[in-house]
Formats: sequence, C-alpha cells, structure tokens
Amino acid sequence: MIDYIIVGQGLAGTLLSHFLEAEGRKVVLIDQYHQSAASAVAAGIINPITGRRYVKSWKIESLLPFAQATYQGLEQLLGVQIYHPRNVLRTLYNHREAADWDIRMEEVAYQNYMLKTVKLGAYEKFTQPAYAYREVRQSAQVKIGNLISAYRKKLLTEDRLIEARFDFDALKLEAQSVAYKNMRATKIIFCEGYQAKQNPFFNYLPFGGTKGEVLIVRIPNVQFEKMLKQRVFIVPLGADLYWIGATNDWNYKDDQPTEAGHQYLSDRLTEVLNIPFEIVSHQAAVRPTVKDRRPFLGLHPAYPQMGIFNGLGTKGASLGPFFAKHFVGFLTQKQALLQEVDIQRFSFESIK
Repeated sequence: MIDYIIVGQGLAGTLLSHFLEAEGRKVVLIDQYHQSAASAVAAGIINPITGRRYVKSWKIESLLPFAQATYQGLEQLLGVQIYHPRNVLRTLYNHREAADWDIRMEEVAYQNYMLKTVKLGAYEKFTQPAYAYREVRQSAQVKIGNLISAYRKKLLTEDRLIEARFDFDALKLEAQSVAYKNMRATKIIFCEGYQAKQNPFFNYLPFGGTKGEVLIVRIPNVQFEKMLKQRVFIVPLGADLYWIGATNDWNYKDDQPTEAGHQYLSDRLTEVLNIPFEIVSHQAAVRPTVKDRRPFLGLHPAYPQMGIFNGLGTKGASLGPFFAKHFVGFLTQKQALLQEVDIQRFSFESIK
C-alpha cells in the first residue's frame, strides 16, 4: 500500500509530490502528458508588483523567499536550471502612471520591490521608446517546463509515474483508503488543472478558467536580459528565443491556438520591436482560476480519502511552492489550512 496517489503532474502535482517525498511518504503519480497544459505553456513569471495600481502580490513576503529556496533546491536535486532572477521592466504611458508609481515607491513596504531609475540594456536600442520606464526587482523567471520534464524523468526512473488518462470508473472508495486498479493508497489528491471541471467529486467548486495564447519567437543577437512588460510580456528563454504573451480569453471554446490570438500577439510585438522577429511556435492553454483568486486546498467534505490542490492560476510560479508545503503540513502533521485557501470556504451541500 502506498501513501498518496497524485493525479496530474503539472506544477501543482510536481511540487506536492516533492514535498510529500521529503516527508518520507510513498507517492505514485498518474498523468497523461498534455502539451496544452498550462504548466507546459506558462512563462513562470514571479512578479511581486502587479496591476495598474502597482500593488504587492498577496503574501509575497512569504512566497518569494520560499519559492526561491524551493526551486534552487530542486535545481540541485534534478540537475537542471529552474530559477532565474530577472527584473521586470514596466512601460508607463503617461505622466499619471509615472506619478502613481513614484508615490507608491514612497511607501516603506514597497521600497524593496520598486525602482525608479532603470537600466534598459538592449531594449533601449531594439524597442520603440515609451513615455517612461520603471523596474520591479526581486522578480524571477521559473522554467516550469524544465522542472516538470526533469521531475518526470525522475519519476519514471523510480517507477512512480503511470502515463495514462485517469479513469474515474476504476476508482474505489474504501473506509480509510482508496483503490485504483491494482493500487491501494491512504489518499488520492487531484492536481488536474483546468480539467478538474470534469472531476465528478470536485466539480461543485467554482472553477473558472482563462485561455491564454503565447508565441515563442526568435530575435537574433539582441540578448535581452530582463523581462519587459510593454503591450505584451517579453521573457528571455535563451538561444535567442523569447516567450511573448499572453492573451486572456474567458469565453474560449477549446484549448487550441487561434488565428486571432496569433495575430494579436504578432501585432503587439511588432509595435514594441523595431527589428524583425521569427515566430517559432504558437501555443495555447487554459489556466485554472478561482473567483476569489485563491488556490483550492483541502479534502473532500464527504470523502476525506480524496483531496485537491488546484487553482494556482497566473501566479502559480510564486504560489505553488508555499502552498504545496502548506498542504503537506495539513496532510501529514494535521496543521490547519489557511481559511483563504481551504475549500471549506465553499459550501458543498448548498451547491449540491
């Protein structure tokens, strides 16, 4: 008998498995690789200052150092680069935006994250000039694709990954455990991303979803080092490749790239750059979102053998490590979950 079955090996499932394993738990994952999964398409941006009002991301003081330590530890474990500190250059378009930034910078709580004096580097030469620029520090790029791929290889080597679509008809609930085909486990945890909408046990939760489309482009010989937010995000990937994104579509029909998304991103990038670029690929994914913008953590109210870790959304790179560890503390040491993320904040009976 194993301790945990985890369904889904995206960012959430990978991090949850990592922390459970660190606690000495035996874990098996079930995942059918999906090239349109949000984790596979995401740029992995950690950005402590967001929005038009330049506010700190929720719990960023706790999230940032824990994320950095976690990803750097995984780099040592897996032997791949995952965490790359990169400042974010933000383009401002008028006097009011610049003034709002400078006023916010006067707050002591923001001074560790915001810069007024910036160094554009190669962007100064190869992009169209803007009204003003400011800079976010303590930001980073997490190479989620590297993490998931390397961790997948580790799981396969250890015979702890079943590469198949999860079959709900094969799941049997026992008094204190679950059975799935030829396995028995104390608990099963679902980390399915947006596909959780089709989960018959957790579809009562108010899942949302936004479809995002991105381009991978080649811009030779510019060597942009920082991330730039100007119309779109430009995120360096190495070898002259850059992640460009992303669109937001709340009324999507599927998770496939569209001609409209391709055109939008290409047009925005053309507005920013003053040099040619080559589109290498066009990708799309649906991000799992929650109406209150907080993750889903917890056990099913009627079936405590089943749990969920989901809803990381666009801030998954920063939220994931902290809340994976937080959930493991709940699962293995009976530590209380924060009310903001506990699925008990949504009524099971009233929705059913």
